[in-house]
Amino acid sequence: MTHPTIAEFLSFLDASPSAFHAAANVAAMLADAGYARDTDLTPGGHVTVTGGAVLAWWMPENPNPRVRIVGSHTDSPSLMLKPDPDFAREGFRQAAVEVYGGPILSTWFDRDLRFAGRVVCADGSQRLVRTDAIARVPSLAIHLSRSDSVEIDKQVHLQPVLAVDEDVSTLVARAAGVEPGDVLAHEVVAADAQPSAVVGESVMSARLDNLSSVWASTQAMLAAQEAASDILVLAAFNHEEVGSASVEGAGGALLERLLARLSAHVGDPVSFYADSLAVSADAAHSVHPNYPGKHDPTHRPLLNHGPVLKVNANQRYASNAVTQAEWIASCRAAQVPVQTFVSHNAVPCGSTIGPITSTRLGIPTVDVGVPLLSMHSVREQAGVRDMVWFVEALSAFLRGR
Repeated sequence: MTHPTIAEFLSFLDASPSAFHAAANVAAMLADAGYARDTDLTPGGHVTVTGGAVLAWWMPENPNPRVRIVGSHTDSPSLMLKPDPDFAREGFRQAAVEVYGGPILSTWFDRDLRFAGRVVCADGSQRLVRTDAIARVPSLAIHLSRSDSVEIDKQVHLQPVLAVDEDVSTLVARAAGVEPGDVLAHEVVAADAQPSAVVGESVMSARLDNLSSVWASTQAMLAAQEAASDILVLAAFNHEEVGSASVEGAGGALLERLLARLSAHVGDPVSFYADSLAVSADAAHSVHPNYPGKHDPTHRPLLNHGPVLKVNANQRYASNAVTQAEWIASCRAAQVPVQTFVSHNAVPCGSTIGPITSTRLGIPTVDVGVPLLSMHSVREQAGVRDMVWFVEALSAFLRGR
């Protein structure tokens, strides 16, 4: 199966090897659609970028005094360059990295890696950088270790080996178009250089957690805006994979400050927050056919069976009965199938920006996402039809069905 938007999705994935690239690309898509790059509250679309986070909002001519939000995150688990990344060992140039978030470490071996992110230069400018594929984390040959379960030492075994005879700091500076001495600081991650692809009915790519939600929410915003009577907000945060406690994260004040301005602009802040709704869009787990016992026996999402509603009694997700019903109604209005994820009682689930934003803002929130296989692998798998359905369901939610 193919769909006109899936090629665009693949292009977005390949153009977004870091959170900073993802935020910039979302802003560019919205700007191309007529959104102003400003912080005004005038009718129409507005977008602003803060590092690896992006906020956008659509103001109808005479909006209802409430907001509908879709929140997601731009970052993914990775290996991040340390401040002084250049070193050599046994005659090989290497890049010193720190583990970012919770990647499946074994999947980072034997991949062609590039480095991407942002640098800050001596003149105060910030520049996005993306190198070619220049490095690899090599596995140990089976002849030197007969075990199938080699313990990975994060400090020793994950340092990429460069495939060129230059330091990584020199290569990053060259990608930025400056001399190495002009780069004062950097936030740069390793990224799998293999392009994303459609294989059968699946999208195979790095960073589907959570660029699947970032892209879908952007497309939904554009599809819903003209029919919306509520104010629409897109919030794609950085640093979710490491706890969201940053200026660019959901635990920061970016969204809160925007909503304070919006509530003062349209009416009573108390009713504004109480009457508003939010979606926390983040990837969900598909049932793994080789590990079926890791999943709840009665809630078993599958690829290409529809977006997933995520529920957790211990508030790892923000969904409650009211917001669950709103999501199901939105899916029905869009004629989109809906699945539900509840974790196995003996297998704790992860969390999302949902509980953070709903607690901080006091806005009812539902957690949803497309099902993935291999979440947090260097290369993940999603369903093509799920991506199409997710855009349609989010569009219905933003329109108020």
